[in-house]
Amino acid sequence: MLIEARKLRKYFNLGHGKQVHAVDDVSLGIGEHEVLGLVGESGSGKTTFGKTLIGLYDKSGGQVIFRDRELPRHYQTEDYKRQAGQIQMIFQDPYSSLNPRMTIQEIIAEGLLIRSGGNLSSVRDKVVYWLERVGLHSDHLSRYPHEFSGGQRQRVGIARALIVEPQLLICDEPISALDVSVQAQVVKLLAELKQSLGLAMLFIAHDLSMVRYVSDRMAVMYLGSLVEVGPADAVYFTPRHPYTRMLVSSNPQPDPLHERARTDVILSGEIPSPVNLQPGCRFAGRCPLVEPHCRQQTPVLRTVADNHQAACHLL
Repeated sequence: MLIEARKLRKYFNLGHGKQVHAVDDVSLGIGEHEVLGLVGESGSGKTTFGKTLIGLYDKSGGQVIFRDRELPRHYQTEDYKRQAGQIQMIFQDPYSSLNPRMTIQEIIAEGLLIRSGGNLSSVRDKVVYWLERVGLHSDHLSRYPHEFSGGQRQRVGIARALIVEPQLLICDEPISALDVSVQAQVVKLLAELKQSLGLAMLFIAHDLSMVRYVSDRMAVMYLGSLVEVGPADAVYFTPRHPYTRMLVSSNPQPDPLHERARTDVILSGEIPSPVNLQPGCRFAGRCPLVEPHCRQQTPVLRTVADNHQAACHLL
């Protein structure tokens, strides 16, 4: 594995003995050149997992192993600088993740200059190369973020991350703030870069069909825990956990006749509060197949097919 989380936990203290269990004993690895898709509803802990994995949040417990070396629990400035060349992140909001007072050239070159020193003119050729690699043009170098569309800004964010040539790219819902047509363009770009550069990626998103397109494996999170992990096609076409099946069924079908004829069980209700969680299956309150013991015993991931795991008492 390139990077592996072992029983990773991230809790946020609210005071008065209350804690938000945002990530709770998650064990998950990403191999060399592998794209792992991480899906789930808002509030399931996907983004917190990604940020804790790379040290933007301090770990509450567990380990993160990167290339056989345990990453520190509390990061210092030197830790970030050392790791920046190996792991980079594309953020969810292309509007707030770019400094509005910096030109596109300054934004893309910033990480490279912090790592290697030098000046802006000395790295211009490399900035132009990555700008063109993500589908933009050298004429854009002197422009500011407000002069671009959301999709173009996200491409700038991708170029900024890739210019330092990382081994792992964390994509934190990079398409959620974009129009549908632009989403497809960005996902296609990431898939092409993965093939040409051999990157490993953690691709966090809501849309299972988009995640399946770009991912080798898929992991499903619910309320801070993993409920299913397996090959992307297997998880999408033969989901084993009731939550995954309901997520898949909530994806609209392009054929209107097929869409009207569907008899899938649609996911209803809201995700429960992650504060001071009780024992038992976390999906029990919304599961149409729930049984009494589901509310008493917490299920663990177990193998249900080749390289396919799910956490459900009914399997």
